[in-house]
Amino acid sequence: MKYTVSMEIALPRERVVQLLADPEHLPKWLRGLVLHEPLSGVHGQVGTKSRVVLQMGQQKMECTETITRREPVDLHGIAGETVVHYEREIVGQGMWSAARERFTETGLGTTLWVSENEYRFSSLLMRLVGLLMPGAFRKQSLQHMQDFKAFAEHGKDVREAKG
Repeated sequence: MKYTVSMEIALPRERVVQLLADPEHLPKWLRGLVLHEPLSGVHGQVGTKSRVVLQMGQQKMECTETITRREPVDLHGIAGETVVHYEREIVGQGMWSAARERFTETGLGTTLWVSENEYRFSSLLMRLVGLLMPGAFRKQSLQHMQDFKAFAEHGKDVREAKG
């Protein structure tokens, strides 16, 4: 299963990618995050493997995230025409996914965030979920992007939201 979602953020691209790359900010916008800890490497750097635990309702999901691409490596002083790439693979019980994020300057102080997502399922249960509810994956990706946008633009923290 593959899909692409995108969103414009009213901040300069350099600020967007710096906020996104900072592990201190993850709990503020990544809804349901219980734990995100590097097992090897440095958070956000290529090759880093991290243990990620998410809580969605009564369901707890644990997976391993590997950063597969980050260009440019230095997120300061990024040239205007440069497209920033941030890619990762996530492996959990019965599934593998890849997220390929691109950040482009779309004007003075605005950034276009394009997220290409791919999922492969190895367990029968996850295959059924993928077949019966493919829109749920896209909806979840958009929710994360909207939560990040609200955090980046307005300082809104998902942990303070009720319901």
